Amino acid sequence: MTSIDTGKIVRNGGMILQGRDPLPRLLAQLMERAGAPATVERATSRPWASALFQGRRHVIALTLAGPDAAGRRARFVEGIEEAEWSLNGHFVADISVDACRSGYREEMIELSALTIEDW
Repeated sequence: MTSIDTGKIVRNGGMILQGRDPLPRLLAQLMERAGAPATVERATSRPWASALFQGRRHVIALTLAGPDAAGRRARFVEGIEEAEWSLNGHFVADISVDACRSGYREEMIELSALTIEDW
């Protein structure tokens, strides 16, 4: 299992996104979809394989903050299963929202995704 320091995505000016691991690029696109202010609380990834495919299973927790957090959460969740993602050498085979929790001026979203290597 791997995890990622999401601060590196910003500090490296996107350079980390050029690697083969799809998690950094997926996180960047999820953060863009979430809007600011948002934080990646947890992002883990582990290898996944079937008889014909190989890829990675990701578990991600996001926090959306601010007075408009509830509306942003609703927009984030709506249609996420059909959303298009741009991942070099991979594609998102499955993505789903596992849980949502509301707090004072913040929304937590937990989701899981399966990325497959695109040969």
